[in-house]
Amino acid sequence: MVSFLLKPWPWYVTGPLVGLVAVALLAIGNKPFGVSANLRHICAATFPGRVEFFKYDWRSRGLWNLVFVAGVVAGGFLGGVLLANPDPAAITPQAQASLAALGIRDFTGLVPRQLFTWHVLLSVRGLLMMVGGGFLVGFGTSWAGGCTSGHGISGLADLQPASLIAVISFFAAGAAASVFLLPLLVPR
Repeated sequence: MVSFLLKPWPWYVTGPLVGLVAVALLAIGNKPFGVSANLRHICAATFPGRVEFFKYDWRSRGLWNLVFVAGVVAGGFLGGVLLANPDPAAITPQAQASLAALGIRDFTGLVPRQLFTWHVLLSVRGLLMMVGGGFLVGFGTSWAGGCTSGHGISGLADLQPASLIAVISFFAAGAAASVFLLPLLVPR
């Protein structure tokens, strides 16, 4: 049993668990399962009164939001560091060939080292990617009324049509970005 807990769990175990968490949150008081609203609460607690978007009584929402974000960080550390999968990312040979044509050849970690290193991040292109991407993600989550996890897990579990449209848009934008933007962003 312990060896099962120390290996990456298969999708057919983790998927239903995430779904049950979303349904449980809806059952105990319609608490949305998403990260962007929780990060908004942290900003409202940290920078009160400076930005209009953060001027609200975050305490009235309950402390579970802050516990949720702490759990995300702790879970990410447990899964990414303590229970890290030593095997390379399982991607198809066709995807490896397509990425190799763009200059990405290291598939040993979760993300390609050609894109995610300090050298790349501290370049002009890297800073533009991080700042521009961060702005677009922040704007998009605010405009869409939530993030991918909120719409994809809670919104779909709650049968919200807006969440279905948002999830379809997320996937379409991701596919378009991988086809049109990735070749422009890969350092050569």
